[in-house]
Amino acid sequence: MSPASALLKAYLDSSPHTLLISQTTDSALPSRKHLICRLKSQSQTEVMMMPEKTLLPQEEYQMDLDLLDLLKKIISFKTVAPPGSNYREIVDWLVPVFQEMGFASRRLVMPQELFASRCQDSRLEGDRFNLKADLDVGADKTLVIYAHLDVVPAEGAWDTDPFQAVQKEGRIYGRGVSDCKGSIAALIAALRSLLKTGRPRYNLSVLLTTDEEVGGYSGLCYLTDLGEVKGDMMLCMDGFCDDVVIGSNGIITWEATVHGRSAHSGSSFLGINAVERSIPVMQALMSLKKEVQSRRSAVPSSSALEAMGMKSLKPMLNITMINGGVKENIVPDRCTLRGDRRVIPEESMEEVMQELESVLKPLEAQLDLKFYPGYPPMSVNPDHPWVSEVREAVQRGMGFYPRLSGAQGSLDQAYATEKTGIPTCVFGVGRQLESNIHGLNENVRVSDLMGFARFLIELLQA
Repeated sequence: MSPASALLKAYLDSSPHTLLISQTTDSALPSRKHLICRLKSQSQTEVMMMPEKTLLPQEEYQMDLDLLDLLKKIISFKTVAPPGSNYREIVDWLVPVFQEMGFASRRLVMPQELFASRCQDSRLEGDRFNLKADLDVGADKTLVIYAHLDVVPAEGAWDTDPFQAVQKEGRIYGRGVSDCKGSIAALIAALRSLLKTGRPRYNLSVLLTTDEEVGGYSGLCYLTDLGEVKGDMMLCMDGFCDDVVIGSNGIITWEATVHGRSAHSGSSFLGINAVERSIPVMQALMSLKKEVQSRRSAVPSSSALEAMGMKSLKPMLNITMINGGVKENIVPDRCTLRGDRRVIPEESMEEVMQELESVLKPLEAQLDLKFYPGYPPMSVNPDHPWVSEVREAVQRGMGFYPRLSGAQGSLDQAYATEKTGIPTCVFGVGRQLESNIHGLNENVRVSDLMGFARFLIELLQA
């Protein structure tokens, strides 16, 4: 049996998904806080359902084989960030792939001078390539589909080659199979299958970008500010298949530098020890951390985190780095603390920065406080027709009705959603507690990968 046939057999032999039916009311929701409060009232009932077949058996078989070949090829591009390698190579390969399906494809390269001014990360090297592929079928509405091409480094002792798509025991292993090259392979396979016999119900605008894994501006954020993110609804494929995500936390990185005066440690009373002066700063931050993390969002957490007892999104305040001193016998003249603050949808980025400043500025320490705002929080109206459309396509294609939830982490998608106002759903391949994203032996279930392609066909077919 060939590897591709073995993968297909693993899918066909896998058990059906569990269907979660959510019941909600139809009341009007006048505010964002009301919108997100509504999500907590969802009730679920489990039943078993097999997905309906929308392809002929031979068409389905061919799509599966195509998907596996595509995934193997896409994984082989070592698009590791940092530094941002092989961006041009993978985009150059993808351009004709989309052109052969009738898309107008373009390489979008960020000017070096803009990259230097907006992406001050010394680990990043080379040009930043992105892909935009548009298909106009004369429809009234345009669907924007987004995913990122870069992956985190594959460090440590993997059981398989991380840049080969290796199948064993019903899973595929490789860096990026879940985050999120598996979604891209499924998209291309689904489009090829769909376009053989018909056309999509929407005009399509596919955005495949880079530098997402380093929180970079040069990918989706850059395209958003260029005015290239245009459509009536958006599907972000940088997610899990546990739930349909319609909310996420924002992120602010902060830096507090405590100043002192250096001296010989034998006469330390002649100096001011910046490391010791940073202790009250940390104590103030830890007191604020307790207060911040007692708050809760009305946006439900993911089903995986809910199973661990976490019912809704929570804000976070973290001290993650400390740097001070140059030698044991020198009184340090500075100590720098760094960390981040995760911002729930009910909070504003500006208020969060003001809160941190109000806690630290009154301290006696000579202190410089800086903020580096990242992606904003996101919340989407759960009653929007696009949300229902995505959930129903999941039910038809993958055999379960997904619950709505929020992401505890931060998404570049939130930047595009805030700037454009396009209603967005986040849904991808992989499972939050299984796929080991960013870790050793990243993997995806074969059944989830195949099911995601079927979901896309259900979503797109006229």
